[in-house]
Amino acid sequence: MQSFPMFLRMTGRRVVIAGGGEQAAQKARLMLKTEAEIVLLAPVLDAELRDLVARGRARHVAGPAGAEVFEGAALVFVATGCAGADAALHGVAKAAGAVVNVVDRPELCDATTPSIVDRDPVVVAIGTEGTAPVLARAIKTRVETMLPPRIGSWAALAGRMRGAVAEAIPRAQRRAFWDWAFRGRPAVLHDQGAEREAAALLKAAIAERRVPEGAGAGHIALVGAGPGARDLLTLRAVERLQEADVIFYDRLVDPEVLELARRDAERVCVGKAVGASAWPQARICGRVVAEARKGRRVVRLKSGDPSIFGRATEEIAAARAAGVPCEVVPGVTAASAAAASAGRSLTERGETDAVVFVTGACRPGDPDPDWAHHVRPGVVLAVYMGVGAAGRIASALIAAGAPAEMPVEIAAAVSTPRERRFALPLGGLAQGLAAEGVSGVAVLTLRFPKGAASATAGRAFAAE
Repeated sequence: MQSFPMFLRMTGRRVVIAGGGEQAAQKARLMLKTEAEIVLLAPVLDAELRDLVARGRARHVAGPAGAEVFEGAALVFVATGCAGADAALHGVAKAAGAVVNVVDRPELCDATTPSIVDRDPVVVAIGTEGTAPVLARAIKTRVETMLPPRIGSWAALAGRMRGAVAEAIPRAQRRAFWDWAFRGRPAVLHDQGAEREAAALLKAAIAERRVPEGAGAGHIALVGAGPGARDLLTLRAVERLQEADVIFYDRLVDPEVLELARRDAERVCVGKAVGASAWPQARICGRVVAEARKGRRVVRLKSGDPSIFGRATEEIAAARAAGVPCEVVPGVTAASAAAASAGRSLTERGETDAVVFVTGACRPGDPDPDWAHHVRPGVVLAVYMGVGAAGRIASALIAAGAPAEMPVEIAAAVSTPRERRFALPLGGLAQGLAAEGVSGVAVLTLRFPKGAASATAGRAFAAE
């Protein structure tokens, strides 16, 4: 890191902007967000800058540009649009001891201006040390979508109430109080536009000198990690990861997804595998609930969508039995990701009007699912965890009338750099998977179109 990020208090401090055109105006707009005193150094100002001077928001110095103009300035922006003039002004400002930014000249910059997400007083600054401003703006766009529009006014209200909270709430309980204020009912109301109700709730708790019931209590979130790629996570999933104190994750969760979590969050791999596990489901449920009972925010991170063959029912039941709040955060399921990766729709109007998700693996001792029941026109059949049972699945479907030569779309490690997609004939499914070396998790998709027009749809998959 060549540049150290820091927020400077600008109230009552002087900022000099050398230049009178559009580049100078851009810097002026940025400084207008602060309470700095703005000095415009240029022989002539454009209309926008002249208006700032007329309104008393900036002071105009026509010249000359001596060292005295820059002495004591908190920042100097040089933006004349002329390379020679910019270099000369840079030299004068540096001689006066100023911190200087020369527009579009990173080699002449002591400081660079970041891309800013402004929810005053909440401010997020994104910088690339002047190397990639376009990238900084792209990151800014993503952060803009993550921050609630009203979060700034809520933070401002909280700031005004800090003294009252310090007087009313014991130190040991303040973290729980603020956690409730920023994550609990008051924050939800404020985000929904009910600002008065949110403020009243906050002030009532302070007046009663109490931490509201449930504040600081544990919480469990069953979060869908999607098929693999971390940029397929929902915004809510990312939020829960960044809030988590401890994360219990499956072996299929990509390590890149875990990088979205807080650095100090505890991470526990519960690495279940089909047919064997060092972490039986009962043990996972017990640990997850035990951590939440300590007042910790727990994320149970599952690949795909937690509610699709993710054993979410057992974990939800365990949380409810223990009286611990629990939520489910959906994720992109593998069948959807596989269709998207293939560049096709999961359904097709007029040909397939139903999608069936079925598992190929049940609990030990349970009978196989009724795979044959779904062999009917208009159905897209997506088989999860079906590699180990491929032979039995193929036999059941063929016995129900599916042609042995119909293509089965295979998608493994979807959305990751290891992704593989190919097609195999149903009659040779088990042998083909073995020959391709597919032994882990994959989605097997079969399409039973209503008409002949789509009969070759699966073959197109194989031809890619």
